[in-house]
Amino acid sequence: MNIANLLRRSGQVHADRPAVWHGDELRFDYQTLAHRTAALAGFLRQAFKVLPGERIAIFATNVPEYLEALQAIYWAGAVSVPVNAKLHHRELAHVLADAEPCLWLVTPDLLQTAIDAGANESQLLVLGSPAYREALFAAPAELTPRQPDDLASLFYTSGTTGRPKGVMQTHRNLLAMTACYFMDVDDVHADDAMLYAAPLSHGAGLYHFAHMARGARHVVPRSGGFDAEEIMALAQSVGRLSFFAAPTMVRRLVQHVRSVGADTRGIKTIVYGGGPMYLEDIKTALDVLGPRLVQIYGQGESPMTITALSRDTLEQRGDPDWLRRAASVGVAQTAVEVAVVDTAGRTLGPSQLGEVVVRGATVMAGYWRNPEATAGTLKDGWLYTGDMGILDEDGFLTLKDRSKDLIISGGSNIYPREVEEVLLMHPAVNEATVVGMHDPEWGEVPVAFLALHAETRTDTAELDAWCLRHLARFKRPKHYRVVDSLPKNSYGKVLKTLLREQLEFDVIAAHLPSAD
Repeated sequence: MNIANLLRRSGQVHADRPAVWHGDELRFDYQTLAHRTAALAGFLRQAFKVLPGERIAIFATNVPEYLEALQAIYWAGAVSVPVNAKLHHRELAHVLADAEPCLWLVTPDLLQTAIDAGANESQLLVLGSPAYREALFAAPAELTPRQPDDLASLFYTSGTTGRPKGVMQTHRNLLAMTACYFMDVDDVHADDAMLYAAPLSHGAGLYHFAHMARGARHVVPRSGGFDAEEIMALAQSVGRLSFFAAPTMVRRLVQHVRSVGADTRGIKTIVYGGGPMYLEDIKTALDVLGPRLVQIYGQGESPMTITALSRDTLEQRGDPDWLRRAASVGVAQTAVEVAVVDTAGRTLGPSQLGEVVVRGATVMAGYWRNPEATAGTLKDGWLYTGDMGILDEDGFLTLKDRSKDLIISGGSNIYPREVEEVLLMHPAVNEATVVGMHDPEWGEVPVAFLALHAETRTDTAELDAWCLRHLARFKRPKHYRVVDSLPKNSYGKVLKTLLREQLEFDVIAAHLPSAD
């Protein structure tokens, strides 16, 4: 079944219910949303000759048109390629070359970046432009039938090499993920409102399906992003808000609520994930926000669906196991199995550390045009996550480390190898390695350790400028440390563990010069 059938059904069954809001302004109901989507899908077929299975990239900041544009891609039987709006044009160029989209749907603020990345101007449609508004008057298209295992979306993530890989998410994957939201995360009612304070291109956008299915409301904040004051105002004017947030967003919201004494009754559910939420932060958030938190653990390879830590579990603070369970990422979601295995792939017993693996209806079909990476990640029906953890006797999973050295800063993924490669391009840099350092605001920030060539010099400002020429701003190191040489084992591999320990325990780390 085509995932866009969820919208078609709501357009019929919930025709008069309010669908899309921009801030506290209602834009249109479900009947109108379904009609606009069908018309846009018809335009994609007529004007751009889009065929089922072709890729359409959506490179956009959070705007109300994002939802109908994304749904129109599915409605036309095409494959969405949701792209991180923060990407540098050089990074975007890799996605363009790999996915080979037939069309780019972009917001005006990102148009030049898409062109700089090599997108053909004749294959660009700007959301909200006169041409886009005219497209909404095209003859509506019939919903294109798709099979459950047909490709629905290419979600670009990165592996240990730092090169983006296209995760092939099928219609079955997205439908199973949506079912798990109802069963394991939160039930949805028609008067609920999904707020998109985090990028629609990532986890927040994936949760729109569940709210679409129930005829609930979709709210795009006028800021287009996370603003604690704006969220609390919308909680009062719109009410019953649910939203996905990285831990750093939860911390900011808590700080705002505490400072102004805001009324939290307009918030229904905050789903947090995308990085570690430390136990003290969880306690504080529960104290300030009340029983509104749910944690999820997932990857693009099993979108939003590996484990969940329920609202009920987080509420049971008198339970003798509460501290341990609150520090976990919860239990396996209903549509998947989760296990912990050793290096030979053998299942480990309770409380034994190993790699987390998952299988079920949400697990990707593989990596786009990358059979080698697929074979290394999908083995004997299991997805090998690259994350290390332990399962207790009650099925609660606690993550201990990320074997891929991923840094999660403010909910955004930063892959050290990608940053290291840019640093090594600098003429003064002989060796470079990047590790994550705990930060109370962002969760983690990247720190670069550098060994320079003999008789060369550089400084933080020069290195920062160099990184900004080649990387998205959020990926650049926040601190640089120049050392004589990097610590290595007998095989020449950099011992990142020692560097992390140095950052954690060395008091000097608290006084590192920051990049502005």
